[in-house]
Amino acid sequence: MERTERLQKVLAQAGVASRRKCEEIITAGQVTVNGVVVTELGTKVDPDHDRIEVNGKGIHSEQKVYIMLNKPIGVVSTASDPQGRKTVVDVVGSEQRVYPVGRLDLDTSGLLLMTNDGELANGMMHPRHEIDKTYRAWVRGNVSAETAKQLAIGVELEDGPTAPAKIKIVESGKGETLLEITIHEGRNRQVRRMCEAVGHPVKSLHRTQVAFLKLGRLRYGEMRELTAQEVERLYAVAGINR
Repeated sequence: MERTERLQKVLAQAGVASRRKCEEIITAGQVTVNGVVVTELGTKVDPDHDRIEVNGKGIHSEQKVYIMLNKPIGVVSTASDPQGRKTVVDVVGSEQRVYPVGRLDLDTSGLLLMTNDGELANGMMHPRHEIDKTYRAWVRGNVSAETAKQLAIGVELEDGPTAPAKIKIVESGKGETLLEITIHEGRNRQVRRMCEAVGHPVKSLHRTQVAFLKLGRLRYGEMRELTAQEVERLYAVAGINR
């Protein structure tokens, strides 16, 4: 059955660029459909049957896949690894090529989204959308309420102060503390660096939630496909009109 969608949406979903950038590419005359240059925004195409090219190079339209993975420790959050380590793509083993939306460190476990929808991935990772990510961190030492407040207000790192965060002391005693930390920034190893900055190095780190999505009962290495309703909500969170 034929399905038609706006050309800029098809380009964005294929990972060409953001939808706005794709609109610029179209109006600049860089896109052809079945060999004909198309410059009109909103032009409808059938991604399954039309031959769509950008600057003479064809795009690949695939069935969209949206997966939530509970990433185990020791797995790399990339599509491939030059050192031959196991990657999240290896764990998922999808017939469709999928890529991680953002990253989790090698020694961090938890919720990682995987998709081949370039537009959604770009929207989820864009800083202006300030999408919350929640972690559970076991840290060394007993964290005081004052230190938790300091983390919440923001701490100074080598790349600048952190934005306000939500901090909850879940459990404390015997020289260690379990913190629940929610941030919306995406700096490299940010949670670990925040805790280090206040004198409480992280012993283990696990991401439990991204936006409204929670791991639930998924065990390490397990995954599930998102529902259509969840995908629609993610588009809204990422500021994308469908």
